[in-house]
Amino acid sequence: MTAFKTGDKVVTKKPHACGCDRWTVTRVGADVKLKCDKCLKIVLLPSDKAAKAVKTVISDRVKETD
Repeated sequence: MTAFKTGDKVVTKKPHACGCDRWTVTRVGADVKLKCDKCLKIVLLPSDKAAKAVKTVISDRVKETD
């Protein structure tokens, strides 16, 4: 499945038209909704294409301990 969750910051292989390659994941499911961190545009991709487009995941969330 996907290695990212809602709220994660991701870096894509190709930059957006505005030149930024950093995105915030706002929804995960059958489709993945990404929001550009520079121009704030929203892109909706099928989950398989989103998984291929993402180069690295930068998790800003605090890790939970048991």
